[in-house]
Amino acid sequence: MFYDAIKNKHGLRHDPYKALAVPRPIGWISTIDKNGNCNLAPYSFFNAIGEKPHYVVIGSGGRKDTLANIEETGEFVCSLATYDLRFHMNMTSAPVPRGVDEFPIAGLTATRSHLVKPPRVKESPAAFECKYWRTVDLPPLEPGGQPGYSVIFGQVVGIYIDDAYIKDGRVDTGAMRPIARLGYMDYAVVTPETVFTIERPTADEAMARVKQAATP
Repeated sequence: MFYDAIKNKHGLRHDPYKALAVPRPIGWISTIDKNGNCNLAPYSFFNAIGEKPHYVVIGSGGRKDTLANIEETGEFVCSLATYDLRFHMNMTSAPVPRGVDEFPIAGLTATRSHLVKPPRVKESPAAFECKYWRTVDLPPLEPGGQPGYSVIFGQVVGIYIDDAYIKDGRVDTGAMRPIARLGYMDYAVVTPETVFTIERPTADEAMARVKQAATP
């Protein structure tokens, strides 16, 4: 099938877009407001977008508490969502009033960060401490309409890793069992059994393939 993504007339029960842009890392974002109240929320539009320096990006639908807090205080933390914490993570997506702390609602522990004021999730095996850089409002679907999504950029200034997951100088990602967002209410999990390694081809190998393809 093919359909016009602007008209979005796909004929399916649900929009398939998020079931195809997969898997997406979960940005489990903790912030504080100007009064010191904690907020913790999962974002499925999230990813790392650079290194040296490290940057992350969050896609926010509407002016949510997370976006407001980040712009007010200039800081946030992203804790790794894992299979063991999947139900805790899901609970932090509940639509509660502004100023309500999701940490106790989800049965999680807020522990102090090193370089920023917002806490990280103590139970999580890894976290990025971030400084806010910029918000970009994406163009609306209809000209003159209200922006539906905003993109938040943050620079990673500190990284926490549970030492139990560092082996031979490398992070054992599979052992952490991070989860990722799919479409609908579906998720995926990385495990040691699903991690595989492929070395990048050298320039010489690539050129040999080019010559081979050009040979009649």
